[in-house]
Amino acid sequence: MKKDLLSLLDLSHEDIEKILSRAAFYKKNRKKRKNATLLKGQSIALIFEKASTRTKVSFSVAIHQLGGHVVELDEKGSQLGRGETYMDTARVLAGYVDAIVCRTYAQNNLEQMAHSVSIPVINALSDLYHPCQVLADLLTLQGHKRNFLDQKVVYLGDGNNMANTWITAAMVLGFPLVVATPRGFEPPAAILKHLHQQASDSITLLNDPYKAVQGADVIYTDTWFSMGQEVSREKKEAFQGFQVNQELLKKANKNAIVLHCLPAHRNEEITSEVMDGPQSRIFEEAENRLYVQKAILEIILLTRNKV
Repeated sequence: MKKDLLSLLDLSHEDIEKILSRAAFYKKNRKKRKNATLLKGQSIALIFEKASTRTKVSFSVAIHQLGGHVVELDEKGSQLGRGETYMDTARVLAGYVDAIVCRTYAQNNLEQMAHSVSIPVINALSDLYHPCQVLADLLTLQGHKRNFLDQKVVYLGDGNNMANTWITAAMVLGFPLVVATPRGFEPPAAILKHLHQQASDSITLLNDPYKAVQGADVIYTDTWFSMGQEVSREKKEAFQGFQVNQELLKKANKNAIVLHCLPAHRNEEITSEVMDGPQSRIFEEAENRLYVQKAILEIILLTRNKV
């Protein structure tokens, strides 16, 4: 396993299975607080330039429960806000901490950090990818679907970092994935080029949400407006028909589950009826972030320490 987790393409099929196995262990033993001293004496810097609830709290709690120390930074409270480069910031932090968890805008910011230091850099979200979230999503699927890699996953919504990350997950693991977006809102050209180069026949791109969800085992959605994007009437109109509601859910398999990475705009991309309904696993999915973060930290940091 590579020292960094910048996207799921940094992981092999075996790496992901190992992370999910350890995350399942932590979930099963959540009340016993296993390995509470695993990161004793280690400090992890959390750099969050974007707002966060689940990612920030789950990483902070994971580090604490494993016996490590959290150092929190944001753009306003660090020299990044005054123009210090990501490379220089990472090189300074590498003299103090054992790993960097960074939530930022450009994927290149993370790549600069990773290339500048020998300590691990973990992507806590960028505009291009959100690997930790999809690992938690996969843990959720694994807990509810036997042979979950045979399940048809359908992503509905904007061709954003979540769509990109689901595509990379399907590239690595080979499960059937359909990404359905309105015309003009497909994943970026770089992702589509990479997908074409992989020539993966397990990934399908569509613009029809009702066609996409036929036979779906998992329906996944995300907000139509990512952080920092202006809310526009034109975009809302383009996404009409992509709302996850009871009518659309009826087109999926009877036992299909519904996921959302949160935060949700209720009754916009998903109705409250579905979000709070019996097929929703959304809040379990959010809880699973904690167990996955613990597994990521354990595997990356302990692997590094053995080198």
